[in-house]
Amino acid sequence: MTDSDRRQFLSQAGGTLAAFAFQPDLAARRGLAGRDEPLPVALVGAGRQGRAILGELQKLEGARVVAVCDVLAGRLRSGLRRAQGARGYEDHRKLLEELGDAVDSVIVATPTHLHREVVIDALEAGKNVYCEAPLAHTTEDARAIAAAARAAGGVFATGLQGRSNPVYQLARSFYRSGCVRDLASMRAQDFKKQSWRTPASNPADEAALNWRLDPAISPGLPGELGTQQFDVFHYYRGEYPVSVRGRGGVFVHRDGREVPDTVTCELGFADGTSLFWEACLGNSYQGRYELLSGSMAAIKLAWSHAWMFKEADAPTQGWEVYANRQTFHNDEGITLIADATQLASQGKLKEGVGLPHAPLHYALEDYLVAAAGGGEPACGAAEGLRATVVGLLAQRAVTSGEEQAIDPALFEIG
Repeated sequence: MTDSDRRQFLSQAGGTLAAFAFQPDLAARRGLAGRDEPLPVALVGAGRQGRAILGELQKLEGARVVAVCDVLAGRLRSGLRRAQGARGYEDHRKLLEELGDAVDSVIVATPTHLHREVVIDALEAGKNVYCEAPLAHTTEDARAIAAAARAAGGVFATGLQGRSNPVYQLARSFYRSGCVRDLASMRAQDFKKQSWRTPASNPADEAALNWRLDPAISPGLPGELGTQQFDVFHYYRGEYPVSVRGRGGVFVHRDGREVPDTVTCELGFADGTSLFWEACLGNSYQGRYELLSGSMAAIKLAWSHAWMFKEADAPTQGWEVYANRQTFHNDEGITLIADATQLASQGKLKEGVGLPHAPLHYALEDYLVAAAGGGEPACGAAEGLRATVVGLLAQRAVTSGEEQAIDPALFEIG
């Protein structure tokens, strides 16, 4: 946002800044309840992410899982236990053929390298589609998916969760209002101690279960994890990086794998600023977060929570007197809370700290509401393509050891 844009925004919104700053209101979110019939949904891919999706769908009124599909019998059985009454399939094409109009929406949570076929088949069958991020393991496949989504004309959502996250939407309203002022630094990380290796009771399933450790098809840490976080900065800034450098290695899980378990990337933007991103499968300290720091404040995002750390010389805007605060060593952060206005009036502000559901819940809710009403989801194919391209080029930078220029032409849907 330029200085003139910022002044214009603040002059228009100055009298109501306290009101909009506490939006969005969770209680006012569009719901699925009230439909005459639940929206029939099919899930393709019942692995770890697919099972998490089933868990969140159970909490959403107005949607019903009618089918679960997975090529591995064990995962299919596990998925069906979580979706009582759903029909099971090992082939998504048979699901689409047999159920026809009995399915409105298809949620694709297969391994990333299998997205393209499933997504395009579902789109060509006239279904609304939600595809987990990243869209694909190659830029070619990602662009093919985006092109098919545009041609199909239905609702297509990419599972980039930051754009539908109520706390992230709230924090973005602060950022876009100019509260951070001159952006100087961006940092992010995703640290979680896990191996990425899944033991297989059946040796024949070993490769299918551990696809993320196969360098021929794995998007690596930048693709699988970084894509989500890179998109947060795209969402806040409305800009995309123009280059990326990276490095990494296997420093913890020395089990013969070739895909790095620890990486560091630097994404450069046209204005000279950089985003420094790290991921590690060998340590959990500070988990997953994004940080935007400027001359007047820093905003830290941690998926279920967000905070603003104001500089001593930052102007006050009135709403701060109602804010909940948390201390982090020598810094005091203002907790950004959706529903804060209502909670403050009830004396329950601290009860609103953190989201009541996982970020995945709001991404699915946003998609299903769009599918039910024909609206636009928070993250469609175009933004999904851009974030996927950035994630894949970051992975290429890590594996090649060479800086990658990010050609804007790759963001265009062919």
